[in-house]
Amino acid sequence: QVQLVEHGGGLVQAGGSLRLSCVASGGTFSRYDMGWFRQAPGKEREFVAAIRWTGGSTYYADSVKGRFTISRDNAKNTVYLEMNSLKPEDTAVYYCADQIRGYVGSYYYGSKYNYWGQGTQVTVSS
Repeated sequence: QVQLVEHGGGLVQAGGSLRLSCVASGGTFSRYDMGWFRQAPGKEREFVAAIRWTGGSTYYADSVKGRFTISRDNAKNTVYLEMNSLKPEDTAVYYCADQIRGYVGSYYYGSKYNYWGQGTQVTVSS
């Protein structure tokens, strides 16, 4: 069974930066496509970013494109989310999740992912 643990959340002022990490164990991380989702209070969970198992392709929600960067280090079983120019509307609990044999259309849907981390809180103050 795959276990995912997120790190790096916190409180930051608008315009600031944070780097989230998600460490995987219990599986073959290098074979998993990985995604980041977020959920704000009173809102549905939404897709943020995804990266294929090769690291060669990345996908972003329009709301974070140009500000967030997803990357991975398969040697460390870790996926990262570098968040810059943060806005108060980025405030949410951020989750990482894994998917096997994903395809372009599948990365945007939480139902296509298998295992999820417990989440890490990101709060952006104005």
